Amino acid sequence: MGTLCHLRRLKTRLVSDFHSWCTLQAPNAGGKLLPRIYVTRRIPPDGMKILRQSGLCNIEQWDSDEPVPHSELLEKVAGIRGLYCLLTEKIDAEVLDAAGPSLQVVSTMSVGYDHISLEELKKRGIRLGYTPDVLTEAVAELTVALLLATSRRLLEAVDEAKNGGWGTWKPLWMCGYGLTDSTVGILGLGRIGAAVMARLKPFGVKRFLYADTGPRPDMATKIPAEFVPLDELARHSDFIIVCCALTPETKGICGNSLFSRMKDTAIFINTSRGGVVNQEDLYQALVNGQIAAAGLDVTEPEPLPTDHPLFKLKTCVILPHIASATVATRNAMAALAASNLLAGLQGKAMGKEVPL
Repeated sequence: MGTLCHLRRLKTRLVSDFHSWCTLQAPNAGGKLLPRIYVTRRIPPDGMKILRQSGLCNIEQWDSDEPVPHSELLEKVAGIRGLYCLLTEKIDAEVLDAAGPSLQVVSTMSVGYDHISLEELKKRGIRLGYTPDVLTEAVAELTVALLLATSRRLLEAVDEAKNGGWGTWKPLWMCGYGLTDSTVGILGLGRIGAAVMARLKPFGVKRFLYADTGPRPDMATKIPAEFVPLDELARHSDFIIVCCALTPETKGICGNSLFSRMKDTAIFINTSRGGVVNQEDLYQALVNGQIAAAGLDVTEPEPLPTDHPLFKLKTCVILPHIASATVATRNAMAALAASNLLAGLQGKAMGKEVPL
């Protein structure tokens, strides 16, 4: 078995080295040899237009809306100079080994990069581009929409109207919770958290709180918002909105310790990353009435299996990770990721680069 594994690794290395040797593959119209890049999915047209019109690379692509199979990815990355990926691709040592020493830049069409091994990139001297900022407004809009849909029981009300539950007017039927005179708590006050607060302020929110690794006066003074410890945010907030990045420190941070401190009338919203929430604890908090309702645009895993217990709860609204899903935003993300990749190929400054 050990000999077989060794032979497989040797084969991968030989294929990678061969591609590296001939990686300046197809000539352009002027006879100049171009570096190969691999695009792991069918992407919005603005991104492909930038890559194609640049004349700087030879493009190979997994031309499908579905994720590239892992075996295909390992085969196609051999000898490439640039990798354009999405958050669905796990870019780890195995993929980087398959790519070989020619790989100099990875560009992800996402603001998060927890799917990429930063340590492995740094070890190999590979640069990483990502796409923050361009999706801030779209994510903030969807966060507000999800909050309202959850707190005002909109999906439940639609079902009642469709299925014959709409009878005579009843004083407390379909009553939810409003934003006027409420306290809103933000976990993770970055660009998106600030944009969410700015959109909620006109609803008449009385008080904004936030918890983070430290005070963020540059963001908070514009609202204004008050920096508090997480347990205080949990106790006082009528709405808690999670906007933090997924890191080793934030993984599972929203669990029983948080939910047990929240008001039983509180609404919990997550549009950041599924991994920050302990979903079993969330389920128990909803079933036991520790909190009133939850709205999730992200889950762990994704997609969430259709038989997951959270889908059975009327008090939990789950969306399929669509926070940035506007045509303009997805095109802007694709374009920035393409520009980052081209800059990396040329050894120039990227528009948005993750420091390693």
